[in-house]
Amino acid sequence: MEEQAPLLTNDAVVFGLLMAILAIVFATSASSHSFWRKFYRVVPTVLLCYFIPALFNSFGIISGESSKLYGMASRYLLPASLVLFTISIDLKSILRLGPKAIIMFLSGSLGIMLGGPLALMTVGFFYPEILGGSGPDEVWRGLSTIAGSWIGGGANQTAMLKVYEPSAALFSQMIAVDVLVANLWMAFLLYWAAKPDKIDKFFKADSTAIYQLRDKIEKLRADILKVPTLSDIMVILGVGFGITGISHLMADIIAPYIGENYPGLEQYSLNSTFFWIVVIATTAGLLLSFTKVRNLEGAGASRMGSVLLYVLVATVGMQMDLGAVFENPILFLIGIIWMFFHILIMLIVAYIIKAPFFYVAVGSQANVGGAASAPIVAAAFDASLAPVGVLLAVLGYALGTYGAYISGQMMQIVSGG
Repeated sequence: MEEQAPLLTNDAVVFGLLMAILAIVFATSASSHSFWRKFYRVVPTVLLCYFIPALFNSFGIISGESSKLYGMASRYLLPASLVLFTISIDLKSILRLGPKAIIMFLSGSLGIMLGGPLALMTVGFFYPEILGGSGPDEVWRGLSTIAGSWIGGGANQTAMLKVYEPSAALFSQMIAVDVLVANLWMAFLLYWAAKPDKIDKFFKADSTAIYQLRDKIEKLRADILKVPTLSDIMVILGVGFGITGISHLMADIIAPYIGENYPGLEQYSLNSTFFWIVVIATTAGLLLSFTKVRNLEGAGASRMGSVLLYVLVATVGMQMDLGAVFENPILFLIGIIWMFFHILIMLIVAYIIKAPFFYVAVGSQANVGGAASAPIVAAAFDASLAPVGVLLAVLGYALGTYGAYISGQMMQIVSGG
């Protein structure tokens, strides 16, 4: 069946539309009108910035699949925003967040590893035909690529594609399940990120370290706050995009070199250009936080980073097609149940160790969404916390291939293979 072309195909027009959406959302969220005040008490700003582009994509007005805006935002704007967020961060304070962040991340990875086989077993009980098939069309082969994506990222997903070799048709269906289910879960996280206190109260969690980090950065901002001049803004953008350029330059050298000379390191995603772009940009920002460059925060470095990040949010949102669920509902049912088991395991562990919801949300998104969206969820709690999402997502790249391989083996057993 031939796909219908979207109404708007020019990326310049689509970008203008996304910026107009962001402008309207932020203008109404700042309004003193009683309707908007009540509305935004229920609906978080970041959720609208994400969900409205998703609706435009679902109704065929724009197309996230054919647009190059997400690639631009993830490769150019994300690294720059990470630099601008991290130059004011206190690395020691991040380390003092303690082991709960790592525990919740690993719980999320375990939830993905076990959730796939459990979901396949559950749906297979009611629809035994889903366990059938032969060769490249066996459903478990395709599901293994989702495990790679949800524990690590695109490179880990590609590794599973090579290992288990699902057919091209099956893999394309799995991409749709991956994107839609992951984005629906992200929408849920963005909603609750605006009101974590209720969940923290239920978990009896101590969020002191998180709030101390936030307050410390807010105090730094207050101490060095000033009205930014044109020179300040140009320096901020120069630092952000200058380091982004250096990150691309170094990544274009490091990734191919590792791929050529150390192919065994592919399982750690160390041959991924995007991996190195994110790592180098974040590291450079952290190093600059020990210098006078951190004073750029007073002129609005993190606010500029937030602007770039919200553009990324909008381009991520336009990747979601709500109508895709009707093309193969059984596969989406497996994906939803899979995500349920992932969430259930994380919530059980969080309740046992009394982990704040921040760790649950960011630990989950560091698995499911990776370096492109984990900072978005972390920043939804507070912009200063974005680097925490990046650091955990990088860990996911290292574990993704191993976890997905084990999950794939278990799904093969469930399918009787």
